[in-house]
Amino acid sequence: MTDLDKIVEKLQSKLLADRKVRAVAQAGSYGGDDAWPGSVPTLIAFERGILSPQTDTRLGATVLRYPYERLEEWRDWEQARQSAPLGQLATSRVVYDPTGHFGRIQRMLWTLSDERLAEYRGELLRSAEQQLRAARDGLGGPAQAAEQLAALTLARRLATEQLYPALLTHARLWPEFELRLPHAWRAAAGLKFPKGVYWLEQLYGFGGHEEARRTLLATRGLKMLTQEKHARAAIACGYYDGAVRYLRDEAARLHAEDLSRWAYLSSARRERLGTLLGVTRSPLGPAALQIAGELLVAAREGE
Repeated sequence: MTDLDKIVEKLQSKLLADRKVRAVAQAGSYGGDDAWPGSVPTLIAFERGILSPQTDTRLGATVLRYPYERLEEWRDWEQARQSAPLGQLATSRVVYDPTGHFGRIQRMLWTLSDERLAEYRGELLRSAEQQLRAARDGLGGPAQAAEQLAALTLARRLATEQLYPALLTHARLWPEFELRLPHAWRAAAGLKFPKGVYWLEQLYGFGGHEEARRTLLATRGLKMLTQEKHARAAIACGYYDGAVRYLRDEAARLHAEDLSRWAYLSSARRERLGTLLGVTRSPLGPAALQIAGELLVAAREGE
């Protein structure tokens, strides 16, 4: 047993002994059949006495805490689809569930009717379509660099958070969002939905080991030590595109203000962020929105 295993075991035992905690589950690949050296231990806990979701990360393990009331509410599909982390709940492994509510939530998600899945898919697609239309209208004439980058980051966010989950509903699957995401979407959807996976890949400008190495080096000086650590573990295991996708999205999240002030950044900072985001390898502005639109069509048609 590794030191991390001991930390997770102790953390899980502490949660199980806490009378305020009414359900515990393991999320992600750690401890499962698809575990790898870079797996991040993640526990889901439903707890009395908290009013909103909380995330605690200590000593390499993460606990996602939700109010106990959500455990009751999310048994109902209409409430769950509005606010629940559906993929996370559907793919987690229950450890402690004395009320049986967590199990009911999972069975509900696993056995949704085709009609309900179609309605859910339609909601995701309509939301993405509205945001893409607003972004196109906002670009207007020739886009400045900051607008070009904003379009790219929006296209990537919609692709991973709404369009990819919509695509998977055709196969009654739920997405797992971890560092190996590109490798997961190839395994889950590559054969069934080749067009969708193709458009997903186009948004990120993957380039194998060499691009992963360049992207990792670009994190220096950008206060991304945690992200660098996770990406380095992925590269060591051969998940090159996973590391690139992770660093691109994390850079956009952590340095959103820099992206909006692109013209005012130093040339050195622009160069590092440009490498991280893959600006020379990825579609920008209207081209990024167009690719997201193609992905939307593939997700709608199940292609």
